[in-house]
This record gives sequence, structure tokens and C-alpha cells, in this order.
Amino acid sequence: MLVAGGAGFIGSNLCHRLIAEGDRVICVDNMETGRHENIADLLTHPRFAFLHHDIVGAFTVGGPIDRIYNLACPGSPPKYQRDPVHTFKTSIIGGINLLSLAEEKSARILQSSTSEVYGDPDISPQSEDYRGLVNTIGPRACYDEGKRGAETLFHEMNKRRGVETRIARIFNTYGPRMDPEDGRVVSNFIIQAITGNNLTVYGDGNQTRSFCYIDDMLDGLVALMETETPFGTINDPVNLGNPGEFTMLELADLVREMTGSGSGLVFRGLPVDDPHQRRPDIHKAKHLLGWEPKIPLREGLEPTIAYFRAELAIQQRLRGSAA
Repeated sequence: MLVAGGAGFIGSNLCHRLIAEGDRVICVDNMETGRHENIADLLTHPRFAFLHHDIVGAFTVGGPIDRIYNLACPGSPPKYQRDPVHTFKTSIIGGINLLSLAEEKSARILQSSTSEVYGDPDISPQSEDYRGLVNTIGPRACYDEGKRGAETLFHEMNKRRGVETRIARIFNTYGPRMDPEDGRVVSNFIIQAITGNNLTVYGDGNQTRSFCYIDDMLDGLVALMETETPFGTINDPVNLGNPGEFTMLELADLVREMTGSGSGLVFRGLPVDDPHQRRPDIHKAKHLLGWEPKIPLREGLEPTIAYFRAELAIQQRLRGSAA
């Protein structure tokens, strides 16, 4: 197995899952947004290898590879907007390089696409046949359009070159191994609540998201990769996410309750092109994969909050020892 972006949030959790299931794993990451802490316990494992490399540059690896998961590319708006051109290159050029490796190795390859391909949708829930309401030149376009272009590449490499491809449209996912500085709403709210700061709500807080716990997402990704169906029936995009829908105000109240925080709320302007509604239609995943998420938001937030408390405690100790 090769996991590109394997030191990131979803990628590192996937690496741990695959190792626990007895697989050999090559983790490829340029560490732009990946974290050494996420894979530190795997570095000495005999079935794990780490390759520090940016997939925008072509590469190959020795020996057989039967599965490639492409989870490379910053997914947090503050991080993918730091270098929009490189973000776009990661999706397109990086995708081409991984597809070439898959073709060379006769490997099956899964592309981590995103619900962002739907833009700011005017229908809900969003099904795979919805083409989206997108802005090709907005601040989110480097990520959204890069992922849309990558879907085209994977589709054509499957149809024209016979590469076995899978495309997962991933909706908001949360859980342990998230970067405390990720910049997305779950991590922001939890960190702010734990530290006693006001929770920052953008817009009026009535925009919605659907939150999928990491264990459920890993189940979906592995099911999509491994499900065997007649050739060509599972190569089109499949939504993976939790259809439970929450407003930002509901999430803020739940986080404050579960952390015991007395934090208030502070409201800021809604960022450009920020979606007002996001909810997956997962009928296709249920039918083809037999998959649907099992972990409700409150249950998933418990270990997530505990993880962030531990991360902040480590940071405080490090600051204390450096003083």
C-alpha cells in the first residue's frame, strides 16, 4: 500500500489502520501540512516506510504496490490558500504522477476528492450527479477546481488506459490527529472552548455542515477501495460523509457544553464563497459499498476533545521547558 499525504489527518489515521490490519505501508508526504507527530510511532515499524517527497515531482518506488491512496493536498482553506498555485499543482500534476505510478505497478488507486466540488450548492442533499455551483476564480478555486480536474484525470485514465480508479468525495471529517492549527470549524471551536476564548462564528451561524468521524470515514475509504464489482460500475465518484446536518450555532453550543466552557460567541463576516449548506446524499455508498456512518456527532466529539486537550498540554509543557 502507498498512502500519499500519509502524515496528514486522514492519511495518518489510514496508515495506522492499514498497519493494524497487517499491510505494508509506504507513506509519502512533503510535510507541508503533514505532522511528524502523526506517524512518529510508526517510523520504527517493520512494515512501514516513510518517503519525504512532494508528489508534484515525479517519482517511483521499488517493489510491488497493489493499492495507492491519494490523500495529498491541504484541505484547510487557510493552508491551501497560502500557495494556491502549488495547491492546484498538487491535485493535477501530483494526480498525474500517482496515476502513472499506478499504471506502472498495475495498482488500484483511490483519489480523495471533496464535497467542495459542489461549491455553494443550491440543492440539498448533494448527490453525485449534481454538477455544483462553483466559482472558478474565487479564493477557494485552487482547491475546488484542482479536485474537479483530478476527477477528470482519474476518469480518463480509467476509461482510456484501464487504470483501476476509485474517487471518494469526502465531506467534513473530524477526529484525533487533526492539526490544532487546522483552521476548520471543529478544531477551531474546540481549541477556542478549551482555552477560554470566544468561539468565532462566521456569518450568522445558520449555515450547515455534516460531520463524519474519522473511523467511519476510514471504513468508507477502505470499502470503496476494496469493493469488487463488475468493471466500470464503481469508478465514478462516490460521496462519503455523514448525512447528519448541523448549523454552526448548534455545533458551537454542543462543543461548549461538552468542554464545560464558559466561552461566548463572536461573529465575523462570512468568507467569500463559503458554502451555506453542505449535506451528502449517500445512497450510492449504501448500495455499492454497504457503508454508512455509525458514530453520531456527540460520540465522536468525545475522543476528539480529549485529543485536543492532550495536544494543548504537550504544547504548554514544551513552551515551559523552552522558557
